[in-house]
Amino acid sequence: MDPIRNPYAPGAGQRPPELAGRDEQLAAFDVVLERVSRGRPERSLVLTGLRGVGKTVLLNALRSAAVRKGWGTGKLEARPDQSLRRPLSSALHQAVRELGHPNADEVDHVLGVIRSFAERDAGADAKLKDKWSPGIATAAVRGRADSGDIEIDLVELLSDVGGLAADKGLGIGVFIDEMQDLGPDDISALCAACHELSQSGLPVIVVGAGLPHLPAVLSASKSYSERLFSYQRIDRLSRESADRALAAPAAEEDAEFEEAALAAMYDATGGYPYFIQAYGKAVWDLAPRAPITADDVAVAAPEAERELAVGFFGSRYDRATPGERDYLRAMADADSGLDPVGAVATSDVALVLGKKPQSLSPARDSLLKKGLIYSGERGRIAFTVPHFGRYLRTQG
Repeated sequence: MDPIRNPYAPGAGQRPPELAGRDEQLAAFDVVLERVSRGRPERSLVLTGLRGVGKTVLLNALRSAAVRKGWGTGKLEARPDQSLRRPLSSALHQAVRELGHPNADEVDHVLGVIRSFAERDAGADAKLKDKWSPGIATAAVRGRADSGDIEIDLVELLSDVGGLAADKGLGIGVFIDEMQDLGPDDISALCAACHELSQSGLPVIVVGAGLPHLPAVLSASKSYSERLFSYQRIDRLSRESADRALAAPAAEEDAEFEEAALAAMYDATGGYPYFIQAYGKAVWDLAPRAPITADDVAVAAPEAERELAVGFFGSRYDRATPGERDYLRAMADADSGLDPVGAVATSDVALVLGKKPQSLSPARDSLLKKGLIYSGERGRIAFTVPHFGRYLRTQG
């Protein structure tokens, strides 16, 4: 079939041609936007799930929904080695620009507060690379969001930005990807700021996306975070939604899948959105003609698996040290297949390796920091990537 017309799009955060299975989340977020704009109380939102389930895609779709409502929005990706101040300042600078407040003086004041917040950690002798240069010509507003206490500063900053949005009867949305990678102080400050803003009724919401243990990270920071956010677990697609993710783009290109082919695709992909796109692309490129058959899926499956082995699984495995790779392989060997997410006991991993659990703590902690594994409950760990254990077992 014509590869130029191939509609499938495997890629990190790349929106698929058919965003199937997320209608419920999109509809619920439209309600949140309307309620916040009207001054109604509403919780911020946290999306959690394994890698490859489409969290970033959904985060971007929610942001687009906010933009269509006239909101000011900004997005950032958290990194474990970076403070929240600079990326959040850039995101809020964009949000203020999108908002289009008509009073230039008020806008300049808020931009000055954003600059003050961003520059607080850069001293007078800081190198040029450590000074934030966001294109804001307005001078920093001293005495506002620059105390050095991130919790105080964040409340002041978001309050001022939220005031601009309230003037227009709109809102500000801050979208944070990889939220679990925020530092402990930043997580704590963000929770406190969301708590304060919800009490004041200002139209600012935070929409975060992260790995399955993100709720535990938030709860460890502030006990009230369980009531502060609306948590939505983003999982693999149902068979019906997976079929739609494949069939709808094909129909746009005057092609179709036979029912047996759709069943074979679901068996191969497990309903995970990234895998659906990867297998869809390979099957389209290798199928001789439409309709696509189960035999076409069988022929294309090895090509899709090779692509995933390099770009999805292999790139993550390569980040691990030799000792960490031993730990990952032991996790795969310890998986009995009984747990639906492949979680294993740390004691079982130690048993496979023939070592004491305490001696393996450095490898486990390093893998946690690299985002290759996560701990959903004490004493148990799981891969952040679906089917990663199966991949490791095939590598020998």
